Amino acid sequence: MAVLKEEGVTVLGEMQEYDYGKFGWIIDPEGNKLELWEPVDKAFL
Repeated sequence: MAVLKEEGVTVLGEMQEYDYGKFGWIIDPEGNKLELWEPVDKAFL
């Protein structure tokens, strides 16, 4: 998220962390809200 922010991407709110992964939200160049998810592998074993 920090790299995206440095590149000028609009980051919405703060990243949220849960046992099963991390979530963040951005706005793409066309104005669409996108959700990014980084799963935690151990939660799915």
